[in-house]
Amino acid sequence: MSDDTARPTRTATRTALYGAMFLMATSAIGPGFITQTTTFTAQLGAAFAFAILVSILVDIAIQMNVWRVVGVSGMRAHELANRVAPGAGWLLTALVVVGGLVFNIGNVAGAGLGLNAMLGLDPAIGGALSALLAIGIFTIRWAGMALDRVVVLLGLLMIGLTAYVAVVSGPPVGDALRQTVLPDEISWLAITTLIGGTVGGYITYAGAHRMLDSGLSGPENAGRVAVSSVQGILITGVMRVLLFLAVLGVVTAGVDLSTSDNPAAAAFAAAAGEVGLRLFGVILWAAAITSVIGAAYTSVSFLTSRDTPERTTRLLTVGFIVISAAVFLIAGAAPVTLLVFAGAFNGLILPIGFTILLWVAWRRRDLLGGYRYPRWLLGAGLLGWLVTLFVGYQFVAENIGKLFS
Repeated sequence: MSDDTARPTRTATRTALYGAMFLMATSAIGPGFITQTTTFTAQLGAAFAFAILVSILVDIAIQMNVWRVVGVSGMRAHELANRVAPGAGWLLTALVVVGGLVFNIGNVAGAGLGLNAMLGLDPAIGGALSALLAIGIFTIRWAGMALDRVVVLLGLLMIGLTAYVAVVSGPPVGDALRQTVLPDEISWLAITTLIGGTVGGYITYAGAHRMLDSGLSGPENAGRVAVSSVQGILITGVMRVLLFLAVLGVVTAGVDLSTSDNPAAAAFAAAAGEVGLRLFGVILWAAAITSVIGAAYTSVSFLTSRDTPERTTRLLTVGFIVISAAVFLIAGAAPVTLLVFAGAFNGLILPIGFTILLWVAWRRRDLLGGYRYPRWLLGAGLLGWLVTLFVGYQFVAENIGKLFS
């Protein structure tokens, strides 16, 4: 192959790999991510920095193993699950798709609220327009390239705008750094919530499945896969830290966010006035629309294979978004009972799927093309696995309790 022919291929692969990293990160950075970070920062202050550090370390251990097993095997998570235990892949698919569909209703709602804060647009109209934009991305001829570039650009936009507000709010950075390792208070609820929000549900597989579609797979690419997985989590971590600092500056200045119906919006407004409120709208919309894209892409990746005709994949993805938007427009939000069910599903996805992937790493070398899996990485994965069991138990117990309360 000549250089002129190979160069576009390498460029396309590199673009798709960046897209995979940002798809994982932006899927995690949804409306719930913003709300959780703001709420816990208001409650814990600078001590929340420790929870962020622990969650990032656990996320890295989990995602490095997920990306490594999926990437080296060249198979999606549900395909691997069916090879390990027939039917397990379909169970995992059902959990991912149902959970992803329900939470995507909330993502569409979040996009509507973002446009409302940004432009004063009616949330229902804003949600519908955002859904149409997401559908447009998946229906154009170069859908894959468009997806990669959109999530990278919106991810960078969120980080840039949040960094500006973090500087303006003037947070006590020194105290935050100290409490990253010597916290005045440790909240295990905050830690488990952060872990579940960044690697729970469909988010666990968003980047890894997109990486496969980029053409990066096989034992020979194990090193690049490892680096990319860590970079994706660090992108999420950077956004989390910046949002934490932006809110911390406001809380330290004495602003009470507990009385606000929308603490995150109140924090941005307190930090930068009317401009801050508009910036919050942009960030919320970007977080929501990228989560709409991530949920649709990842959920459909569990319903298809790499051999599925592109037209079929597009139709399924469009249908997924249409259903999410339709329920939002009819109900105004995801019905509470459905959200409770989806929360329980998300609590099961991480431990079930991760258990299967670790089993492949430990005992199914045949599915990895003879690749010798690093023992240190398997050890880190086992520690992460114990955390996933605890997080999964917490999520299921919490949501089942709500269901019968």
